[in-house]
Amino acid sequence: MRFFRPALIVACTALSLFPLAGSIDGNGPPPTDYQSDVSRMRREISDLRGVTPAHSAEAAHATAFASLLYRSASLSGNPADLQVADSATDDAIRRVGSWDDLYLLKATLDFTLHRMTAAKRELEMLRRGRDSAQVMTLRADIDLQEGRYREAKKGYQAAAARGRSWDTLARLAYLEAAMGERAAADDLYQQAQEELSAKEMRAYAWVELQRGHLQLTQGRYDEARGRYARAARAYSGYWLVDAYIAELLGAEGKFDEAASLYQGVIARAPRPEIRQALGDLYLFMGQPALAKPWHDGALAGYLASVRQGEVQYYHHLATFFADVRQDGAEALTWARRDLDLRDNFATREALAWALYRDGRFADALTAINLALASGVKDAHLFFHAAMIHSAAGRVEEGRQLLQRAAAINPRYQDFHAHR
Repeated sequence: MRFFRPALIVACTALSLFPLAGSIDGNGPPPTDYQSDVSRMRREISDLRGVTPAHSAEAAHATAFASLLYRSASLSGNPADLQVADSATDDAIRRVGSWDDLYLLKATLDFTLHRMTAAKRELEMLRRGRDSAQVMTLRADIDLQEGRYREAKKGYQAAAARGRSWDTLARLAYLEAAMGERAAADDLYQQAQEELSAKEMRAYAWVELQRGHLQLTQGRYDEARGRYARAARAYSGYWLVDAYIAELLGAEGKFDEAASLYQGVIARAPRPEIRQALGDLYLFMGQPALAKPWHDGALAGYLASVRQGEVQYYHHLATFFADVRQDGAEALTWARRDLDLRDNFATREALAWALYRDGRFADALTAINLALASGVKDAHLFFHAAMIHSAAGRVEEGRQLLQRAAAINPRYQDFHAHR
């Protein structure tokens, strides 16, 4: 459980270069729902790119084009597509100037890419709609990422009262789950699904994945499998569904199936964190030689992003060096950069774990206690806290924290993917 999923919720609302399997011309298997959507978005992008709008319509056209690129990038899962959408939005703002819809889109992109200061700046540039449900929800997202959990909850509740929507309810559900209110969270996820129309099956599948992951984090694999299966039926061919299923298969010890599925996901959505997940799986299996090329590829992807001036992979780099390379000093570098961007329980935990890997147990204890003070109830947080307390000489506290981890998820030591 990590506070990054609101960005994925935003994403559910650039042209990918990966080939589509399936056929739309009748000469092969029918396309999946995912493939059909990718093809449709490609056509829409091509159509908009070919239009030269009248001067009076330029702002609306630029906004529609940039928004479509963003939605397409969110669907494809290709980080390069997100860069295209971000650049297109910047270009549109330079050409059009002050236009609220563009500023809101830019704020959404900034949030998705972990640029919190920039996102807040863009929201301040809005001339109208500052009290709209959409803006209120994005402000609550930022509160969540910056560790203001009470303010985030109030913001989501106020946004839902202003304009009830599935995505705001899903955000509130995620926060409730993080704070240990898992029954309330599942009820909110169900309410979110009830807000969806029959045409919004990708969003329905996304919420179903979250309900399944909620079960997974409690060690309830059968329930998780059922939710994931419903997501797959609701929106076929989606790489994100397969990524969740691969994690479940790994947790169940079905390693070959999990590895095969992860490789298929990487072929469609070449994200470095999925490469790391496959490397982590092989390492969990005791196959370091098989893990190495996938871990090397993940690290190359993270560092390439940083060289381009991006910041969204700082957290992944911190955990990568802590858990894969077990290089505490390097993990500290990235954990501190991440904490500078977003001071929340997850960044505090990453800093604590990096300090632990670096052998600085007293400092690690201070950092992990700040993470625990957030009120978040997560099995892996408690496990890390247990290791740190024990290393700092607080053996009894460590034992109690392990009991708290097992109470949430008795199978917390099974394979899981870093998020």
